[in-house]
Amino acid sequence: MATTPLLIKEKPQESTHTKHDQLYKELIGTFFEEFLEVFFPDIHKEIDFRKIKPLSEEVYTNMLDGDTRRLDLVIETKLKNSDVVIIVHIEPQSYRQPDFNEDQYTIDFDFFHVLTFNYLTLHLRKQNWRDYIHSDNPIAAALLSEMGYKNEERIEVKKEFLRMITRMQLNPAKQKLLYGFFESYLKLTAEEEEQLMNEVDKLPEADKIFELTVSYEEKGKEIGKQEVAIEMLKKELDLNLIAEFTHLDIEELKKLKQELT
Repeated sequence: MATTPLLIKEKPQESTHTKHDQLYKELIGTFFEEFLEVFFPDIHKEIDFRKIKPLSEEVYTNMLDGDTRRLDLVIETKLKNSDVVIIVHIEPQSYRQPDFNEDQYTIDFDFFHVLTFNYLTLHLRKQNWRDYIHSDNPIAAALLSEMGYKNEERIEVKKEFLRMITRMQLNPAKQKLLYGFFESYLKLTAEEEEQLMNEVDKLPEADKIFELTVSYEEKGKEIGKQEVAIEMLKKELDLNLIAEFTHLDIEELKKLKQELT
């Protein structure tokens, strides 16, 4: 059995670390194959995605100092044409952790070397967002919001995000997930939104984009939002996070949760 640790490094956010981890867990868990395809193609071509098995949350305890934390996303799979099982552990980092070894983690004693993990790292802030706008990869579209754009490029980043997801044939739940993630990290002001709509109006696909944005807003007011909430409840995500995504109140979410049990 082999373990492949992946570390994602993003720019710090004002939101809590818990909310951040849940957002990434939902996004990468839903688009795991697409995530590897766009950011780790060498790994992607070796994995049999028919054998994907999400594992329950694991708890890691540092036996030396007693520190305990949860692993963010752990997925079991196999190599193509092989019975070799590998465990992929993906850990998003949105803040500086002084004792975190970014590229390598070693367990050893003065008298014996036990184990060395080598990490594959993805520094989103160092990624040029323009390199991804011509792909039809849904997770690349969502993560444009976390890449290294300049402040004056904010409107253009969202415009390209809308163009990308307009090209994709996604169901409403996945489309809403991408839109909700993007808006959690790149939210335009009212003035910027107005400028964006003026620019979108000049695009060949303007009608589709307007339909998408209107649909997204309306779905926050219709019964369709309950379908999204139910899927998120099944994955046992935090009620406050689901409320923010769906605009449902906590009491309504509690009733939905009771109906599922």
